[in-house]
Amino acid sequence: MNSPLSKGEDVDLSIYRGKVLIVVNVASKCSFTNTNYTQLTDLYNNYRDKGLEILAFPCNQFLKQEPGTSEEAEQFACTKFQAEYPIFQKVRVNGRKAAPVYKFLKNSKTRSFGLGNGMIKWNFTKFLVDKNGNVLERYAPTTPP
Repeated sequence: MNSPLSKGEDVDLSIYRGKVLIVVNVASKCSFTNTNYTQLTDLYNNYRDKGLEILAFPCNQFLKQEPGTSEEAEQFACTKFQAEYPIFQKVRVNGRKAAPVYKFLKNSKTRSFGLGNGMIKWNFTKFLVDKNGNVLERYAPTTPP
């Protein structure tokens, strides 16, 4: 499965095989932004040498809380929160135009926290993926990383 980086390049997600992943839809103007980005950066700094990778996907589907470009979203995360993990191109996480990675994640863990069809409820929904690419758990936006 391929996914675009912030500069529009496709990335074969199989390069993360053998790593534990946290996949998260992010937004710069959300009430969860400061807490989640701070905790995600701390987690990454503490566990990246042990095989953790965080894949952040900016998304503007929830009250337009990621209004800028993909590059601006990446710059925001890297400058304000010293994020060193991949910040991908802005994606849709719900609907017919949802990114393939999010279709896969939602089909693997359909818990929707009150929404039908496994839809993503809000920014900072997190998925935990094991070293073999199996989706282990889906976490609500209110669950700290």
